[in-house]
Amino acid sequence: MDPRHVRELLVRLKAGDLEVDAALEDLKTLPFRDLGFAAVDHHRALRQGVPEVIFGEPKTADQIIAIAREIASAGQNVLVTRIDKAKADAIAAALPGFEYAAIARTGSLVSSPIPQRRGTVAVVTAGTSDLPVSEEAVETLIAVGLTPLRMYDVGVAGLHRLLHRVDALRGADCVIVVAGMEGALPSVVGGVVSAPIIAVPTSIGYGTAMSGFTALFAMLTSCASGIVVVNIDSGFGAAMAAHRIMGGQSRAPHA
Repeated sequence: MDPRHVRELLVRLKAGDLEVDAALEDLKTLPFRDLGFAAVDHHRALRQGVPEVIFGEPKTADQIIAIAREIASAGQNVLVTRIDKAKADAIAAALPGFEYAAIARTGSLVSSPIPQRRGTVAVVTAGTSDLPVSEEAVETLIAVGLTPLRMYDVGVAGLHRLLHRVDALRGADCVIVVAGMEGALPSVVGGVVSAPIIAVPTSIGYGTAMSGFTALFAMLTSCASGIVVVNIDSGFGAAMAAHRIMGGQSRAPHA
């Protein structure tokens, strides 16, 4: 349940504009709703500032539709990650207003306005091949009300491209750095900015790149101290880490 909805409910109840029984009926879906194949967590927005997000890759379109419909029925916004166009088309046919971001492989259904939060999160990408992971991070940031600043294709093979944007990079409140191959970019960024850095290794690279493990190990052993590293290809995980670093729901303005 969206915190703004709960706040409005309590205000109306206190003012006498809402009967106790009506408020109780509205709260029946707390804390979760059991759909048989899924238990939809309506309490998550109250606890974490963000509604439950649907990981779509292993789920059928019908399962995603049922879960998304349940989340939306509680007045919460829907974000689905890791879906292809076929699933997205099926979901959009069942849920009007559902929008698909093809590069990010995410879909969203906005039931209520997203409160815009203070601060900017730079999303820095080593190469164009890293865009699906970077865009997944961007779409997730947008869903939680944070402003993303894209800085793409600025990897260490052409360091002047990054140095050209250092001033803008230093203005960010948090930085997500996405890189495959040898995974060196977070160390470089960590040497020029003081903001929190979240490194995302990607599975991009030949042979001994080992599907992202080389980049992962490099980021975990970075000489730039204080870098946080998330799982391979986890743009969503990086954006949620930024959400927590930026204060979660505490920085979101009240409706």
